[in-house]
Amino acid sequence: MKKALFTTLVMMSLSTMAQNVMSPELLWKLGRVTPLGLSKDGKNVVYKVTTPSIAENNSKSKYYTLPVNGGNATEVSDIKTVLTDKNISPDGKFLVYNEEVKIDKVLGKDFYPTLEKSDAQIYDGLDYRHWDTWNEGKFNHVFYKENKDGATGIDILKGENFDSPQKPFGGDEDYIWSPDGKSILYVSKKKVGTQYAISTNTDIYEYNLETGKTINRTEENLGYDMAPKFSPTGNLTWLQMKRDGYEADKNDIIVDFKGLKINLTANWDGTVNSFMWSKDGKKVFFVAPIDGTKQLFEVNFPGLTKIAIKVLQLTNGNYDVNDLVGFADDHIIVTRSDMNHANEIFSFNLKKNTWKQLSNVNTEAYEKLTLSKTERRYVTTTDGKKMLVWVILPPNFDASKKYPTLLYCQGGPQSALTQSYSFRWNFSLMAAKGYVVVAPNRRGMPGHGVKWNEQISKDWGGQVMDDYLSAIDDVAKENYVDKTRLGCVGASYGGYSAFFLAGIHNNRFKTFIAHDGVFNTQSMFGTTEEVFFNNWDFGGPYWDKNNAVAQKAYTTFNPINYVDKWNKPILIIQGGKDFRVPIGQSQEAFQAAQLRGIKSRLLYFPEENHWVLKPQNAQVWQGEFFKWLDETL
Repeated sequence: MKKALFTTLVMMSLSTMAQNVMSPELLWKLGRVTPLGLSKDGKNVVYKVTTPSIAENNSKSKYYTLPVNGGNATEVSDIKTVLTDKNISPDGKFLVYNEEVKIDKVLGKDFYPTLEKSDAQIYDGLDYRHWDTWNEGKFNHVFYKENKDGATGIDILKGENFDSPQKPFGGDEDYIWSPDGKSILYVSKKKVGTQYAISTNTDIYEYNLETGKTINRTEENLGYDMAPKFSPTGNLTWLQMKRDGYEADKNDIIVDFKGLKINLTANWDGTVNSFMWSKDGKKVFFVAPIDGTKQLFEVNFPGLTKIAIKVLQLTNGNYDVNDLVGFADDHIIVTRSDMNHANEIFSFNLKKNTWKQLSNVNTEAYEKLTLSKTERRYVTTTDGKKMLVWVILPPNFDASKKYPTLLYCQGGPQSALTQSYSFRWNFSLMAAKGYVVVAPNRRGMPGHGVKWNEQISKDWGGQVMDDYLSAIDDVAKENYVDKTRLGCVGASYGGYSAFFLAGIHNNRFKTFIAHDGVFNTQSMFGTTEEVFFNNWDFGGPYWDKNNAVAQKAYTTFNPINYVDKWNKPILIIQGGKDFRVPIGQSQEAFQAAQLRGIKSRLLYFPEENHWVLKPQNAQVWQGEFFKWLDETL
């Protein structure tokens, strides 16, 4: 009797353990760590923890300090007391900041002041909307003022209809003080209307406080110039892409040394995410994607000597190095994540090559969970290349069982698929729901050389589709994969991939999910706000009938031309304020599926953009995502 009772208790305990896995509710209770820098004395890391509230449908933030050598976190109410204000000039005399300024007449009431209730908008060029907002004639401008109460700000872009910080995601990293405090440097794309919409040519400008004059420090470069920083020895440094209109070009570290612009990463076959100078100004540390992860690298700075420039990879493992925070003796402070763990603050010993976790915002939550297992797999593609495929296995995985399996299609299309941690497309959660996830580093992703990264441009429906199918076919050979229950899911370009594969998959997949996906390349070209993106990736406009490359994008690579082959259920998700992939794409796809009698559903979020950001909407997203898979897979 006792033995039977003991056995029952053990089985109940094991059952409880097996059920203690990630859930949508828990995912949106986790704290999100954002490092803010080192304290004034260099002894502490200062960071923010943002925690969503599903009940209140918002997020709240708290601020903390943490010893750089490890220890307990301390909440602080005013970070100004512990964090150096980078917006104050080096001599402390001035403060730099940004505000939005009304410049252009756009609204009906701008032109007709007596018609105050008019909601008309009048445009003479493109760039009439961007990301999730309409252009109302307002622009971000950089100001400075004396560092004292009551001081009046001076607009250093006065009267200019250009943005700095850049919209939609630029912040105070877009402007910096010169080391002598006599100048302010800022990033701006000084183009207007249609020219703005077709270009990526941002430059770094220097405004002199004494003369009021502005010069362009990067005028000769036609692509992105961004992330300006000064080295400890006073050399302006930034990230640069060469080609105008190509947002995913190779990103290099440029140093302006005595008027000579030195490219530190020109001969390295990769692209840089972010960088930070060593304290002595002899090295630059940077983060870059490599083989399905993001790792820490260093490159030496030889100046004008004959010493060779060498790039060295410093870290290596199944994790992502994300933010570069600062230095503490022989350590560099960074953030790190993996597919099972959200960002936390870590210290990496540059001499011993050892790691130490400093923050533990979500450690207790993860310790209570049985987590998924992530495996590397290398698959041979149809053109004989080796492709990394991440395979994420459910918690308590049993190889003798068969599992429904999802092919995950990454967006971008040139975004890295690494050991990142998403709060929506969360592999750990998908695995916890009992799915094997197959996530290929298909053509177009950085981290596998520039050629691999660039091959997707003008070839959206070509080799990359073979890469997807090679990945799922290879993993489907495993006995634990239920070949009768394969699904295909993705967002943005991943949504395009789901739409395209739905017409060519030859009955591999049982169901599809496409979020904010491109369905019709021709109407996409005509409605997206970033025209430069489609100009580059499609090869040109649809009306250029003599452009064979572009015409292929609007015919052979257009998902609408394969809808007659659709034969499986499809869930279509769309944000109403997504101006990158506008609502018409999902409307066209849903209407086609419905008129063809295919089981389909439209999940529409009127107030969301290309992402789903509100906690309750995110819960609906997760609920419908997994409900659809329950129904159809």
